[in-house]
Amino acid sequence: MAGFSELIKNFDKTREYVRDFFIYGCKVRSDFDKKSVRTYDDEKRRVESWMQDYMRYDDSAKGRHVSISVDSGHISENPLYNAYYSKSFTDNDIKLHFLLIDILQDGRSRTLRELTDTLNSEYEQLFDDQTVRNKLKEYTDEGIVAAEKQGKTMYYSLAALCADDLIKMYRGLDDALKFFSEAPDLGVIGNSIMKAVGIKNDLFHIKHNYMIHSLEDILVPDILAAIDDKCSITVKKFSWKKDDEFSEEEIIPMQILVSVQTGRRYIAAYVPRRRRFVTFRLDRIKQIKRESVCADYDRLRERYDVNIQRCFGVSFGDRHEVGAVSAIKITFTVDERNESFIIDRLEREKRCAVLEKTGEGLYTLTADVFDPNELMHWAKTFIGRIVSIEGGTERIRQRFYSDIRRMYRMYGGIEDEHIQ
Repeated sequence: MAGFSELIKNFDKTREYVRDFFIYGCKVRSDFDKKSVRTYDDEKRRVESWMQDYMRYDDSAKGRHVSISVDSGHISENPLYNAYYSKSFTDNDIKLHFLLIDILQDGRSRTLRELTDTLNSEYEQLFDDQTVRNKLKEYTDEGIVAAEKQGKTMYYSLAALCADDLIKMYRGLDDALKFFSEAPDLGVIGNSIMKAVGIKNDLFHIKHNYMIHSLEDILVPDILAAIDDKCSITVKKFSWKKDDEFSEEEIIPMQILVSVQTGRRYIAAYVPRRRRFVTFRLDRIKQIKRESVCADYDRLRERYDVNIQRCFGVSFGDRHEVGAVSAIKITFTVDERNESFIIDRLEREKRCAVLEKTGEGLYTLTADVFDPNELMHWAKTFIGRIVSIEGGTERIRQRFYSDIRRMYRMYGGIEDEHIQ
């Protein structure tokens, strides 16, 4: 029986465990039914070793809930990055890494044959050409090794500049690196460079840092590459009913969006099967597979650029086009003399809506958007100032009134007879 190891072979599997059990924190050990409980125990120990002091344990009738509890405003490094540094490797991987660096550190360029011969003659290590070629290609892609073709032969050498040299060369680059290491997108790259050169972030703490995004960063490069190359992709999604069930959808990605209300990230894409634009949550996507180039991409992109202007948030709702129903109008009351900050906020946050003064102390917001629900969620933050809601659909209006009545009951208030 294999012993426990902190290293992992498959990041996708670990990403699922961390997300389901330690981020959401709503599952217990008995909910783990994919494999044996031994597997769950190993994954739990692995995450505990990464997260150190950030684990939280809560007991309930259902069992013990284990979750990650972090105040992002008081830490200088996202602890979830540790998951990326735990990939397993073979003895040959680590051996070949140090031997190649040792051979090339004199600055000379060498061919593949020269490298394999040197490994054999000077280090008494026998590696076949394909193994060494694959390792050199990997290091070339990562910028560790420079490859230059001379005639028909490829020559390899260590890259001329490394992170240490660049940081010494450019003043302030180390501070930029510290900021980038905690930036929302691909901060693990900045963090890994800092680890390599021995720098620690002593400048930046981000109060509202959605650290779970670091688990999604493994998907982002493939999405951005598909957008740049105008390719379609197939996304393998977690089922909303059961996390061990999946569905696949071929989509044409347009943009990665971030919700300012929830902090979640989404792919905005055209779905040929549905013949419309849809958004998919990144944390609900398991894998991405690149497909063929989309010949109609430019036309779809033009449509997207028009449609996204009518999204209040990140949702395209159920409507194929705006104007299908009347625009929704929300009127707010404001004490103009003492509450100019409310008017400023309405102007600042109205996005694609239109704000007009319609009376003494009355301001009306008019919006024709794909998903009015997103607008209504925002409007509720002005609760107590809403005078009337017109237009839209009956369902949207009644849902708002129902929420108000439910709030009155929840807080023990008197039912307002005027709420319809």
